[in-house]
Amino acid sequence: MEDDRRFTTVLRDPRGEERHSETKDQPMLLSPTLAINQEIDRRRRAGLPVVALGFGEANIPVHPMLTAALGEHAGRAGYGPVQGLPELLDEAAEYWVRRKVPTRAEHVVVGPGSKALLFAVFEALGGPVLLPGPSWVSYAAQNRILGQQVVTVPAPTGQGGLPDPEALRDAATRLHADGAPAAAVLMTIPDNPTGTVASPDQVRAVCSVAEDFDLTIISDEIYLDLVHDPKRDVLTPAQIMPDRTIITTGLSKSLALGGWRLGVSRIPDHGPLRAVRERVVGVASEIWSAAAQPVQRVAALAFSEPPELVDRIAQSRRLHSRLARTVAEIFAAAGANVAQPEGGFYVYPDFEPIRGQLAAQGAMTSRDLAHLLLEEEGIATLPGVAFGDDLARLALRVAVPMLYGTDDDQRMEALEAESPETLPWITQSLDVLHAGLSRLAGSSTMPNTTPVT
Repeated sequence: MEDDRRFTTVLRDPRGEERHSETKDQPMLLSPTLAINQEIDRRRRAGLPVVALGFGEANIPVHPMLTAALGEHAGRAGYGPVQGLPELLDEAAEYWVRRKVPTRAEHVVVGPGSKALLFAVFEALGGPVLLPGPSWVSYAAQNRILGQQVVTVPAPTGQGGLPDPEALRDAATRLHADGAPAAAVLMTIPDNPTGTVASPDQVRAVCSVAEDFDLTIISDEIYLDLVHDPKRDVLTPAQIMPDRTIITTGLSKSLALGGWRLGVSRIPDHGPLRAVRERVVGVASEIWSAAAQPVQRVAALAFSEPPELVDRIAQSRRLHSRLARTVAEIFAAAGANVAQPEGGFYVYPDFEPIRGQLAAQGAMTSRDLAHLLLEEEGIATLPGVAFGDDLARLALRVAVPMLYGTDDDQRMEALEAESPETLPWITQSLDVLHAGLSRLAGSSTMPNTTPVT
């Protein structure tokens, strides 16, 4: 009998057949990442202590060059073109050309965040969509809103963000045999939630499967400029198959402009993807009309990559790397399996090695574990199940940036510090994390973590 555990089907297929207990007819719940942020805020306003490791916000100060540019253009209140302002389309195209991805201005579509653009892309492509497992919470949720089928394919160990190529081929073969061939496969480079970066060989292998099954590749590269080692060889699918790959990115992670809501997508004009781009622009015209013009003009500046902003991104990359590695060491010392963080600002510990100790405290699932940490220790994380992982797997998604500080003075000091993990407000949170995990693991002798060098 064939092993169905290699990939998981959720939502509904195009015929409306139910494949999962959670359906489009059920209430749409608040996104887990936003929900935990609201819970953290509620606890702080109530005077409750909390170590905020749940929300993936970059949490670094906005560069003065960007705030000055926003003020300069604040009076530009017109809608502007649906696809985006010409100067932003030009700068975004050149940004990708510098990354060895052939792009013209007419390939670019601008939206109020990459999240909105992803939704429009999913709508234009239809389903089924093949996702890596685990993966960012909104991919499956957006397809659920659209009533489209999603198939989650496990990611290779230590290489999150793309499906295992062999399992992907099996999933695509099965869908084709069922008469509902997959429309697209998605990759995230670097990955949220695991903080890892797929190897060039794995990217090539997934691209090969995409070509064999005529799949569009969606490449979410919102963290691409935050690969921890700037000298690392990182290959993206658009560098291999530019005519088959749609890219989404933005400024929320690299420059901490999440609240300004600006995303860009690259949708090539080869074959059927030309119609996809036209459909995305049509959807944009009916939903958001045009991204805010002042923010688009700031984005044009940002995508031109002036030296001051390149330096700021390098600073933030270093800060994210040091704190992610430090937090990973603390979780590893508590007995969790943790892949070395390689990009972005996430850690994904798996507590399987101490399942027995956790079961004795009532933590049988990742949801139980996240609840236990929050209620007993004041440590806010997200359960792996929120990212499509198996409920029984004792995995957590941990985001480190909210450790950097609660005001711009603290955040700037963290950004500029040689050893940010030794700053008093960061050390205080790390000590609470260390002590809480020590109690969770049932050990009072868990060694103190050594700051990374």
